Amino acid sequence: MKAVFLSYNQALTDRVNKILDDEGIRGFTRWALTEGRGSVDGEPHYGTHAWPSMNASLLAIVDDEKVAPLMEAFREMDATTRMQGSRAFVWNIEQSM
Repeated sequence: MKAVFLSYNQALTDRVNKILDDEGIRGFTRWALTEGRGSVDGEPHYGTHAWPSMNASLLAIVDDEKVAPLMEAFREMDATTRMQGSRAFVWNIEQSM
């Protein structure tokens, strides 16, 4: 199993939900309001007057075979919304209950 962490502009939540549905990923935890800024470029997402947009972040624990299709769908979304600064990371899960 793998942990997949997604961070994206909250305006993309419906698109991310569709990706999860299309990939058959039901279980996840979402943090609706997260702040951040990209490591290379893009505008900060701080929820302030100067930088009003906000991110959302999501953690899903998925079977290994679901990781590649999920990451590819997320990459495709990111390619069409480049300035939003979406990011995805994958970790191994040692145990679960």
